[in-house]
Amino acid sequence: MGAADVVPGVSGGTIAFITGIYEQLITSISRVNLALVRKIIKGEFKEVWQQINGGFLLSLLIGIGLSVLTLAQLAHYLLENYKIFVWSFFFGLVVASILYIGKQIEKWRLVHIISAVIAIAVAYFITRLTPANGTDNLFYLFLCGSIAISAMILPGISGAFILILMGAYSTVTKAISDFDLKTIAVFGLGAIIGLLSFSKLLKWLFDRHRNLVLAILTGFITGSLNKVWPWKKILETKIINGKEETIDEISVMPWNFEGEAFVLYASLLAIAGFVLILGLEHFSKKYTEY
Repeated sequence: MGAADVVPGVSGGTIAFITGIYEQLITSISRVNLALVRKIIKGEFKEVWQQINGGFLLSLLIGIGLSVLTLAQLAHYLLENYKIFVWSFFFGLVVASILYIGKQIEKWRLVHIISAVIAIAVAYFITRLTPANGTDNLFYLFLCGSIAISAMILPGISGAFILILMGAYSTVTKAISDFDLKTIAVFGLGAIIGLLSFSKLLKWLFDRHRNLVLAILTGFITGSLNKVWPWKKILETKIINGKEETIDEISVMPWNFEGEAFVLYASLLAIAGFVLILGLEHFSKKYTEY
């Protein structure tokens, strides 16, 4: 999940869903409430740990944290130097994710199809938005944390891409690399508040309208394919914080790029991403059975 979340366009929530831990994650987070705070004040730490499924959340947070700290710079390097190859791999991953989540719906009804189509349109519209300029305003970074974390746990919507749209991606990744504790703390506080609020809504929706939610998530992921399509034509760039950033681009076909071997390698990586999801699905089933 951490590796996916640092790549703009890929959702950590998608990885959580494929590995079979998504609903457990939402349930565990949604159990954080005022009653839990009272237990903490009373020193009932064992009950607190059990209520939030502490072992599960701790292992997950450690994995995400280590992945973000170790892979943020690597992801940045790969996207700078091997962009098409990286996006090809994730494109295959996302396509497999669509098939996986879509088949979780017991029976596709008209309302599910309509909801999925609307979600596709919304997600596609988000991928076509123009990124905002960067900012160091602490209140704005707090707001970015609240919104981005909600996207990170929602399959199909990339939290990192939301940060790019809000103009905070460079600020946050730089703060992590430089260990800017003030910026990290403000962003983190916003993320915590957003996570606790949004997880309760998701839990309520899953409990009452599971198939509808799955249809919407399938649509979101399908609509996001435009963002992870490997071959892009840059239409407009802009200097942001002393660096040239792409602010408008369109998807084009691979034959617009030179080199058959280049396209072949990218296609193989897309297949590898697709197969990886199948492997994760197989592993998660065996783990659940075990």
